[in-house]
Amino acid sequence: MPSERQILEAYKEKLIEEAEKLVLEEFPKKVIEFNALLENGQFSYDRTPVYGFINGVVKCNEKLAELTDITRPMLRDAVEVVNKVKIWILFLIPRIEDGNNFGVSIQEEALSEVRTVEGEAASFLDQMSRYFVSRARLVTKIAKYPHVEDYRRAILDMDEKQFINIRLVLMEMRNHFATLHDMITKNYEKIKTPRSNNTEHMY
Repeated sequence: MPSERQILEAYKEKLIEEAEKLVLEEFPKKVIEFNALLENGQFSYDRTPVYGFINGVVKCNEKLAELTDITRPMLRDAVEVVNKVKIWILFLIPRIEDGNNFGVSIQEEALSEVRTVEGEAASFLDQMSRYFVSRARLVTKIAKYPHVEDYRRAILDMDEKQFINIRLVLMEMRNHFATLHDMITKNYEKIKTPRSNNTEHMY
């Protein structure tokens, strides 16, 4: 039966292998996927999914809900992917020593960018959920005060803003994955082996 240390080592080796494949093979695919959505007619500014109210009924903005359903799983996947890459870099950081830290500084720069992507993707997911809650509150206001036009206008503005936010999310994620891939591949050897005379990694 393998020891706990052997299990941990096996986990680390598997994660390192998976993370390297993600950076080299999957990140470029992510850039292409996010960019393809931006060029898709559904996400075009010419088709901003904002509409008026028919017979005073305030329905769910089905087009925005559809765009959210497309974007949300991509963001969840982005969070998981960059989290794995974050752990990979952390595993590669060597024991703290004086001097010869140029490679370590490159690791820390890459780690900072990875954490930014992880945080923003998680924040975007939260923002998407809050949009529906905020919209529902406005809908109840319209039900209570049907003759107040400002509430109706507020929903139209909120829908338009959400559509713009979704496009912005796609652009940001595309750019982040492109930047991460570029940064890591350009400094691949330094990130994997920050100190040529020290191959010991912290756990």
